[in-house]
Amino acid sequence: MKNTNANAEKQRRFRERQKEKGRKEVRGYVNPKAMQCYQELAEKSGWTDSELLSNALRVTYAAYRCGQIKLLNEWLKKHDY
Repeated sequence: MKNTNANAEKQRRFRERQKEKGRKEVRGYVNPKAMQCYQELAEKSGWTDSELLSNALRVTYAAYRCGQIKLLNEWLKKHDY
């Protein structure tokens, strides 16, 4: 029981440090096609899970800001992603 509490405390401190750095945890479920894309990107880029998510959000936001979100969405639908 003491070991469980130590692990929980370690995780709590880690989450607090991440919050202090201005980071936020994001969770969700991924469909099989997206998981395949994730695995390919992780393999080719060498990025961590956190880096993949952050960069995916930044690329999507850049497409939105440049008025290309519709084009991106159409491409994803056309290529069954």
